[in-house]
Amino acid sequence: LQLLVRVSRNKMKFDPQLMRFMSKEEFRTLTAIEMGMKNHQLVPTSLINTIARLKHGGTHKAIGLLHRHKLIYHESIQYDGYKLTWSGYDYLALKALSNRGSVTSVGNKVGMGKESDVYRVSNEDDEDLILKLHRLGRVSFKSIKNNRDYLLHRKNASWLYMARLAALKEYAYMKVLHGHGFPVPRPIDHSRHCV
Repeated sequence: LQLLVRVSRNKMKFDPQLMRFMSKEEFRTLTAIEMGMKNHQLVPTSLINTIARLKHGGTHKAIGLLHRHKLIYHESIQYDGYKLTWSGYDYLALKALSNRGSVTSVGNKVGMGKESDVYRVSNEDDEDLILKLHRLGRVSFKSIKNNRDYLLHRKNASWLYMARLAALKEYAYMKVLHGHGFPVPRPIDHSRHCV
C-alpha cells in the first residue's frame, strides 16, 4: 500500500495514518469481520478465524492490534464477538480505492453533514478529488430506516450496510446524470460507503 497521508492534526475521527503499517493479515481479519457481519451482529472469534484462514494465532494477534487501534469493537455480553467500527470500514474502503489507484493520498476534511464526511484526496495522476464517506446513523439522523427505501425487504440492517447502499445508489445516480450532461460532480470510483 502506497497511501501517502496528508492529514492535519486537528480533532478528526478519520485518520488513515495506521494504514501504511498494517499487514495483509490485519486487512484479511478486517475483511473476515465484515463478511461475518452479513449474518451476525457480533462476529464470533471462531468464525473470524475460519473466514480469515490465518495460521494458528495469527487471527488473535490481528484482532488485538485492530481492537487497540479502535478499528473493531469487542463485546462479550451474550457471546464473545467483534464488529467493525466506522474507522475499520473506512480502512477497508480506502484500501480498495488505493489498490485501484483512485485514492493515493488523503488530505483535510472539507465538509461534514448529518449523513457524511467529505475529504480532499488525490489519485495516482495527482488530480485533486473529493471523497465522500457516508455516515448514516448519527444521533441526529436515526429516522433514516423509516424515511428511506434502503432496506426494501429486510427488517434490520447495520448502519454500515445502509451507508454502503446509500453510497452505491449515489454513485449510480451520479454516473447516469453525468453521462447525460447534467451538472453533477464527475463520479470516479466507489467502494463500500465511499464515493
